[in-house]
Amino acid sequence: MRYFITGTAGFIGFHLARRLLDEGHSVTGFDGMTPYYDVALKQSRNALLQRYDTFRFHIGQLENMDALRRAAESAMPDVIVHLAAQAGVRYSIDNPRSYTDSNLVGSFNVLELARDLKPRHLLLASTSSVYGANETIPFVETDKADWPLTFYAATKKAAEAMSHSYSHLFQIPTTSFRFFTVYGPWGRPDMALFKFVDAIQNERPIEVYGEGLMKRDFTYVDDLVEAIVRLIGCVPVAGRPVSGPGVLDTLSPVAPWRVVNIGVGQPVELLSFIETIENCLGKRAIRKILPMQSGDMPATYADPRLLETLTGFRPKTSIQDGVAAFVRWYLQERPSSRPTIAA
Repeated sequence: MRYFITGTAGFIGFHLARRLLDEGHSVTGFDGMTPYYDVALKQSRNALLQRYDTFRFHIGQLENMDALRRAAESAMPDVIVHLAAQAGVRYSIDNPRSYTDSNLVGSFNVLELARDLKPRHLLLASTSSVYGANETIPFVETDKADWPLTFYAATKKAAEAMSHSYSHLFQIPTTSFRFFTVYGPWGRPDMALFKFVDAIQNERPIEVYGEGLMKRDFTYVDDLVEAIVRLIGCVPVAGRPVSGPGVLDTLSPVAPWRVVNIGVGQPVELLSFIETIENCLGKRAIRKILPMQSGDMPATYADPRLLETLTGFRPKTSIQDGVAAFVRWYLQERPSSRPTIAA
């Protein structure tokens, strides 16, 4: 099949594109190569993808509709996967306009493309952060998600809502998936795992917020990609919900649209996560214990039963195996030892 994927130079987009290329599909990638973090890391991911004869790459910003349209029309895609976004919870406090440009205007442009190109399936990345101040855990897709704690989460929830309206108005089969703390090789340097490994290896202190008591549902990137690939084949059809023990489908009553959690469903305390990293590196961290940061959620973890009912799969990689895989990549294959993050 032919795929058009936004964000192929990013962490998740790179892994998904490589998986699809390995399976013999044609992938057209689109990425802005923005300097939110070290562009050299993005270039290294992109260089690996460009080794495939069936990969084509276009550089441009999501908010540049002309560039986006040229790239998408050249792909003639059967499936569109929209992964590109301005990421980062804390950065959205300092630079909210970049989230408006990328996550709102950019996502609108992707929806307009889907309206015109009519793919078999449109899939969009969302985040567990949309659950915000919801105190009921594990998070179920049918829980209220009306109280975002950060502007990043607000823009992702807005993109979900926009995609539902387009699905209804123009009958675009659409799946929006909510990621839960994805990690693994080639990960982003602003994420906790990369920051902690880099600091511990270079004997710098790590900042441990929330006194290390926060809990996260760490999802290994290969499991995430497996879930996405399986969801690609689960095209929503209005009026055909799935059912399973304790499962409430999120299939819209008026559109071929649903939202799906992608997470393990097993929260890991931050201190335990740090201990796992220490064991893999064989070094102890210098810990700087700090209070909770504004916008942080004390605990996030998924109820993955809808994903399992739809696809027969739920993420399963243990935190020990996943962290070990990242550490091997960091020590052997990372393109630079100190990727920078934009201020």
